[in-house]
Amino acid sequence: MKELHFKDNFWSHDMVSTAGYDSIIQHLNEGKRTCKEIEDFMKARASIEEKYAKDLLSLSKKVCGHNEMNTLKRSLDVFKLQTENVSLSHLQLAQTMRDEAKKLEDFKEKQKEIRKKVEQQMDALHKQRATQYKKTMETKKTYEQKCRDKEDAEQNMNRSANTSNTKQQEKLFSRAQQAKMTADEADRMYSQNVSVLGKIREDWQKEHVKACEVFEKQEVERISTLRNIVWTHLNQLSQQCVTSDELYEEVRKSLEQCDIQEDIEHFVNLKRTGDKPPAPILYDSFYSNQRAPGTPGQQGPPGPVGGRRGPLPTPRNAESDVVYSTIQDPSYSVIRF
Repeated sequence: MKELHFKDNFWSHDMVSTAGYDSIIQHLNEGKRTCKEIEDFMKARASIEEKYAKDLLSLSKKVCGHNEMNTLKRSLDVFKLQTENVSLSHLQLAQTMRDEAKKLEDFKEKQKEIRKKVEQQMDALHKQRATQYKKTMETKKTYEQKCRDKEDAEQNMNRSANTSNTKQQEKLFSRAQQAKMTADEADRMYSQNVSVLGKIREDWQKEHVKACEVFEKQEVERISTLRNIVWTHLNQLSQQCVTSDELYEEVRKSLEQCDIQEDIEHFVNLKRTGDKPPAPILYDSFYSNQRAPGTPGQQGPPGPVGGRRGPLPTPRNAESDVVYSTIQDPSYSVIRF
């Protein structure tokens, strides 16, 4: 299948038409906007990665398992360390994306400079072609009118050849000659302008072909560059996933070394306070230490539960239990004067 190219498909039957050229320029402008959109996308994604990296780095500095010990503490330390490394890798990714965006920006500016030179040259040729075409059409119109004037003058002279006097014939002859000279001059000007227009047309066609080739080459480079940049961008994201997984794998390896029983034993050995429980607390009666004076070993009556005293004992009325004092002297009195 024959390949299609700009230089073969953007012409017009109209001499002064720029429809084909304008169509190419419009397409290139749209391509330039696409480059700018992808550039902005890359910069925005880089900003997101940078913010994520900074937030992740800040998170990795927070306390996490500060009071833990032994193998679990080591695993948590590795967890924080690798989280920090992930954040640094995302920070590097953000910078890499900015570098790629800068490359695209430089590429866009380079194409802009090349296009600017070609467009300036083509615009000048278009203006020159349009001016010369207008001038040529005007001289053609003048030429055609002068030719009609010449024919009219010659017809008038021929019709009056047998009816007019000599003086009238000379006058008509002079007019015919003058019309012929004017028509010849108009013919010369018209022919000259056609020749100039032909030269301008040839120059424009050559430059149009060159411009189409330059623009097509730029379009090939633009599509290839955008394709490669997006491809590279995706590779960077994939690599970031691989890098993150490798860093997280270090955490998993550390967790595999976390021994629960070892941590239990480590804590016991470090913080043990004794291997025997306290003795049981026995019941100690309040009355168990109450003893009658001078009668060691004599056990007093048990006191009530709770340590409270019971009611006084009821005295017995048996005579053998009570000794009364008697006073034989009748003059004795407890009242003394």
